[in-house]
Amino acid sequence: MCGRYVATRGPEDLSGLFGVTRWEGDSEVPPSWNVAPTDPVWAVLERADRESGVWERQLRPLRWGLVPSWSKAPNSGAKMINARVETVEEKPAYRRAFAKRRCLLPADGFYEWQPVAATEHAKAYKQPYFIRPEDGGIMAMAGLYEFWRDPSVADADDPAAWWATCTVITTEATDAAGRVHPRMPLALAPADYDSWLDPGHQDPHALRALLAAPSGGRLDVRAVSTAVNNVRNNGPELLADA
Repeated sequence: MCGRYVATRGPEDLSGLFGVTRWEGDSEVPPSWNVAPTDPVWAVLERADRESGVWERQLRPLRWGLVPSWSKAPNSGAKMINARVETVEEKPAYRRAFAKRRCLLPADGFYEWQPVAATEHAKAYKQPYFIRPEDGGIMAMAGLYEFWRDPSVADADDPAAWWATCTVITTEATDAAGRVHPRMPLALAPADYDSWLDPGHQDPHALRALLAAPSGGRLDVRAVSTAVNNVRNNGPELLADA
């Protein structure tokens, strides 16, 4: 799974990388070296402008942990941070979003853990590893997003009436990442961004083909500070070598 990741780039940088024409919520997504479930994250997606109806590529803040539109309560989101690529188009929670609401979730890299057994002089612990593209480039993690209507807010036009949430699609780990954990986020290659984000592209077989193989490129894996293990810790010092 992918339960924590790093995302430090701002909207100006991300807009240039992904061809975004509009962004909103500048202050809602601060740089983070320890993105955790339920945190706000930047997502690249395509939606129609409410006034003009023109489709545009947007950068929007979403809450990590997908809440299906049919959920009775939003508390399922924290558990739905990942969607397995093998079943993403079949699961009721993800099926509708896979067809129409796909996004890219930019990341500098992600964390995975390995258990370290106790010794005579030390307790057992989990050693975190930071995994990123070897060239230092950005990861465009394939994701889905959904809207959930909060029935406790009477006015549907009130922004508080809607939750915008997302999930990261995962696949079998490859390269060095596979030596740390069997799963990893599925990153798309730039050549596939347009097809993945296009809401009009709804052929499940063609969409599945985009997810058949993760983006090329080798991964760099290194052990980092165990301070990452506490979600309250945040800052570039978390990436210090262990």
